[in-house]
Amino acid sequence: MKMRFITFIGGAILGFVVGAMSQNVQASDENGDTFCMAQNIYFESANQPLAGKIAVAQVVLNRVDSVDYPDTVCGVIYDSKYFINWKGTLTPKRNMCQFSWFCDGKSDVPVDSATWLLSLHIARDVVQGRYGDITEGSTHYHATSVHPYWADSLTEVATIDQHIFYK
Repeated sequence: MKMRFITFIGGAILGFVVGAMSQNVQASDENGDTFCMAQNIYFESANQPLAGKIAVAQVVLNRVDSVDYPDTVCGVIYDSKYFINWKGTLTPKRNMCQFSWFCDGKSDVPVDSATWLLSLHIARDVVQGRYGDITEGSTHYHATSVHPYWADSLTEVATIDQHIFYK
């Protein structure tokens, strides 16, 4: 049992190191754009096909380019109403943020290593411009299982798996 655990941990570390060494992080990532984008891909579209993950990431970049949103990837993703909790920590208000995973009260630590590493690779590629905008400029999306109040005021652009995209 101990040998299996050591082998598992050794494999996980090797996989992470090889993945990290293969990343070509550029100066534009000095504020953690790739990490922030990977979090959003992981929590918003982990169960989606590659196109769905790219589309979710592209919405973030489209918002960065819009005057209506913060001008950084992390700024867009962590855009929320905040409050000081009883511990004195600045905390996003529940259900008052741009992306539901960030203010749902659950842990924001990825638990599926393979999905997290894939999210990091896709985030890097999207941030570095390796994919075109398959959302045609979309700045909004939602799961097909819900119908938010704003959906009727925007133009539907595409449906990719379980998300509908709008601009």
